[in-house]
Amino acid sequence: MASHKLASGVSWSDRIFDLVVYFILAAVTIGTLYPFLNVLAISLNDSTDSVRGGITIYPRVFTLKNYETIFAFGGLITGLKISVLRTVIGTLLGLISASMLAFAVSRVDFQGRRFVSAFLALTMYVSGGLIPFYILIRDLNMIGTFAVYVLPGLVSAFNVFIIRSFIDGIPYALQESAKLDGANDWTIYWRVILPLTKPALATIALFLAVGQWNSWLDTYLFNGSNEHLTTLQFELMKVLQSTTTNADSFRGRNMTEVMRQISPESVKMAITIVVTVPILVVYPFLQKYFVKGMTLGAVKS
Repeated sequence: MASHKLASGVSWSDRIFDLVVYFILAAVTIGTLYPFLNVLAISLNDSTDSVRGGITIYPRVFTLKNYETIFAFGGLITGLKISVLRTVIGTLLGLISASMLAFAVSRVDFQGRRFVSAFLALTMYVSGGLIPFYILIRDLNMIGTFAVYVLPGLVSAFNVFIIRSFIDGIPYALQESAKLDGANDWTIYWRVILPLTKPALATIALFLAVGQWNSWLDTYLFNGSNEHLTTLQFELMKVLQSTTTNADSFRGRNMTEVMRQISPESVKMAITIVVTVPILVVYPFLQKYFVKGMTLGAVKS
């Protein structure tokens, strides 16, 4: 039986299928965006009005009091600078370290590749725990220093294996050809491997940046009393606690007055936006590499 077709030549079944797909994609998009828009709306809504509930994707009584409360907190600017600095330095050094080690263990002429790979895999399953880690950092004299934010997590076995898997997909003949042209190992790594592994590097860079940006426990453990090395996440955690427990943290402001204007829930939503927006700004610059990575294996010459 011939299928019924529209004037455009598309059958009814194809049109219905497309509508179902569009509906599903629209539902997924709405389900993904709504929580974020709801958090944004509550953070921009008057605290007293938010207690009534019913806030959807737009503020009912617009105000910036929640953000004013956050940025009036002492130490926030310093925390922002340190968080940005540790994110940039930690991401760059972590990316270089992981890619160099991945390049080494991917080389077939590296005699110790199996031992190094096994040792790295072991670190993913065996950990000494928090107390030995603290003792190690103390014995290395890194407590109260900026290095404690970067050096302990400089190499991640998980990141190394991801980059190594990507390098293994690159024909080894490219490295042999570069050697015949007189390139040494450093030139091969810098001029051949890194340009071809941009999708994997972009993925790892995002992992490292998010981890560094969201980290606060290391500040609490090692630099909690150092005002010059505090981080944004640690300061925002103190802001949230101060809205209910510590009136002295707000410089020259009466806690009763503050609590009339804001609530812990409103501050929590504002904090969520503050820590999320920087990552959302960075992601579009890396998105093209994610797309390239997904389609790389699907295109055959």
